[in-house]
Amino acid sequence: MKQIFLMLMTLCLIILIANPAEAAGKKIIYVPIDNRPCNLAQVVQVAEKVGYEILTPPAEFLGSNDNRGDVEKMWAWLNETAAQADFAVLSTDSLIYGSLVASRVHSLDAATILERAQRFKTFHENFPYLPIYAIGTVMRTPSYNFKGEVPYYETHGAKIFQYTALIDKQEIGEMKSSDRRAFKKLQTEIPQEYLDDWFKRRAKNSDANELLIQFTREGVFNYFLLGCDDSAMYSQTHRESRKLTTLSNDMGKTVVQVTSGADELGMLMVARAINKDRFYTPFISIEYNAGTGAQTFPTYCNEPIGVSIDAAIVAVGGLRVPAHKRADLVLAVNTRANGKTFEAASDKNNLKLRGDLKTFMKMLKKLTDKNYPVGVADISFSNGADNALMNQLKNDDLQYKIRAYGGWNTATNTTGFLIGAGCLMQNMSDRDVAELLTTRYLDEWAYQANVRQEIFSASYGLPGDGTPGNLKDKCPPLEKLLNERMTAFVADNLKLPNGLRFAEFAVRLPWKRTFECDPRFTFAE
Repeated sequence: MKQIFLMLMTLCLIILIANPAEAAGKKIIYVPIDNRPCNLAQVVQVAEKVGYEILTPPAEFLGSNDNRGDVEKMWAWLNETAAQADFAVLSTDSLIYGSLVASRVHSLDAATILERAQRFKTFHENFPYLPIYAIGTVMRTPSYNFKGEVPYYETHGAKIFQYTALIDKQEIGEMKSSDRRAFKKLQTEIPQEYLDDWFKRRAKNSDANELLIQFTREGVFNYFLLGCDDSAMYSQTHRESRKLTTLSNDMGKTVVQVTSGADELGMLMVARAINKDRFYTPFISIEYNAGTGAQTFPTYCNEPIGVSIDAAIVAVGGLRVPAHKRADLVLAVNTRANGKTFEAASDKNNLKLRGDLKTFMKMLKKLTDKNYPVGVADISFSNGADNALMNQLKNDDLQYKIRAYGGWNTATNTTGFLIGAGCLMQNMSDRDVAELLTTRYLDEWAYQANVRQEIFSASYGLPGDGTPGNLKDKCPPLEKLLNERMTAFVADNLKLPNGLRFAEFAVRLPWKRTFECDPRFTFAE
């Protein structure tokens, strides 16, 4: 009898894996970091392609450009909705502070933060059957002065970054005599009250992450993915991540990870939930461009890209394999031979076919000629696509012969989202894959690498109140210009496959700033 039971169970698993659509139709609760398209709409778009219903809090509860997020309403919604769901992917930043941005600027006391963190344990006790995949961040350390989050960062941001980088170097035994002189100078240049405010907030956030790691150890979370937001090789973010990594090492990377990144974490954990539901382990192989390759240390990251990519594969429940012919996703990584990363808005992002790009295109053609399921991780530039690469994809008719693409914001945003979405694409139709590719091309190539610069400049010439970071009454006329420029770019550069054409096409600026756009479209039936 026992043997018959085991045979039936094995047969069920085979059927489930061979026919993954039969496992779909399930519901995933998803509380994102905030409501930006990369964290919300685009994650939902991918999951729905493989048949899952994503339950998200009402938009007005989530963090946005003018709302830090309503923690109490999100928790109330979560507790009311949990009974409907099969899985939960939860942002600890949203459910403790309100959103990613709120986690950087809050004035909460330690008791309030820890009480909100404790709610995850209570939630698990109330819904013990519900697997929880949690995402959180280690607070970022921007290396530049900027206006926005805390007033003193506009004048002292770069110095605070340098100050903490030197502390980090000192703790790992890499501080030089020149560093010590610089450190003493910075101590006199940064007002103590700025450092006190900044370090106290970070300490509270770090204490909360330590508690959440302990909850993971106790089984509250099935997986906890902590991303180091906007970091560097030496920084306060890297410093805190070292401590948190040591604290979690006993559990292993199949339970908890501390890695680079932030906005890709939701996609990674939604993909993990789906893969676990289907008892599926995606096989992923990697082909790096010639040169520094996996050792490339991208801007905004605190580890080599090879480490981040391997971490993302583990996070989705995948397995890295050496043979491309066995892979569900072949990740082709576009890096420069010298390992440098530039900004997509720079003059370097032109159509000139560089030597390292010629090497990459030769590699890419070889992979696509063999009909491998290729995903292109375009990380030679930050905050947008490599125009020379994209031009070659167009000229060589490869835009829709690859199966996935990423080229946005930080390198780990690109690779993480791509791995999360790419490992699910084997269950998608060609039309669905084309739709996801088109979303990425519109966002990362058309807008981020090209149209955004024009929109940014045009904002200064418009009458009325507003800046590129807060457009105010300049937003409507800029969105009109945006749609005109995006439509023209698409007409000149995008070659939709299989006779597809746009039935509807519109782009908006969801946070009323120029940093991100939200492209929406439908294909004609």
